[in-house]
Amino acid sequence: MTPQAALGELLDRLVAQQGAAVLVGNDELCDWPAEAVAAMKSTRLLVKARYASSIVCPGCEEQCSKPVEILPAEESRPARASIVCNEPADLGLIAVELRSLEQWQITGEGLAGAVSRLLGFTKPPQADSAGKRWVLGLLEGRENKGTVTLSIENSATLALAGQSVPLAHVLALDGRVLRADKHALLRVVDGDTQEPASGVGSQAWRKQKAKTAAKARHDKPGGSHDMQERMRAAWASGRFTTRDICAEQECAGLGISFSTARKALRNTPEPKRT
Repeated sequence: MTPQAALGELLDRLVAQQGAAVLVGNDELCDWPAEAVAAMKSTRLLVKARYASSIVCPGCEEQCSKPVEILPAEESRPARASIVCNEPADLGLIAVELRSLEQWQITGEGLAGAVSRLLGFTKPPQADSAGKRWVLGLLEGRENKGTVTLSIENSATLALAGQSVPLAHVLALDGRVLRADKHALLRVVDGDTQEPASGVGSQAWRKQKAKTAAKARHDKPGGSHDMQERMRAAWASGRFTTRDICAEQECAGLGISFSTARKALRNTPEPKRT
């Protein structure tokens, strides 16, 4: 996964949740580019959240989802966490590393604040009653002015001067730094809506166009998204005892690799079994 793809993944999840908090576990963040994660945290796009209240138990290969009990620090004894195994394996008390329970979150309000700061606005964003739009501030171009509004209703976009600009066209990760191309928005304010010729805006613009085309391919019947949904449906049927067995038995029929099938089942809930 590239840094820009990680950013796009985070924005897509937030849009899907309509601005409600999206939680990302430490284990998943370890699979993302380190520089992208560092940039998201430093700009407060991602902020520390509460510990996860349940995880996939590491005690055996069954991968049961279990609640976690966290005991606070006591005098010289540090905080600790554990799971109680009450399954047939009966493994008893299983210690869990606190780091594996760490989570980070992004919210619509947090995104609005981060974008506002990156664009140099000093006043807090003003949210609408539904919490899906925020007025960020006023941009002054060479000849015109335009109020910048962030929306996450159907996609993450910035509206100004009667134009709608995908947020991914404006944001770009440069190493461990997240940047917003303010100059691209100023061109929109002044009536220049052509694709930027160079700079961060140009890079983000072209990457977003490629991403949109790729997403259209993946969303087609038989595309990767369709395959992932079929894998999740197979697991939800309750016919398989573990996710590994489900992925192993279903991947060939779907024409995907075991690793792709297993990744599609990550963080899926335990199915109801009779």
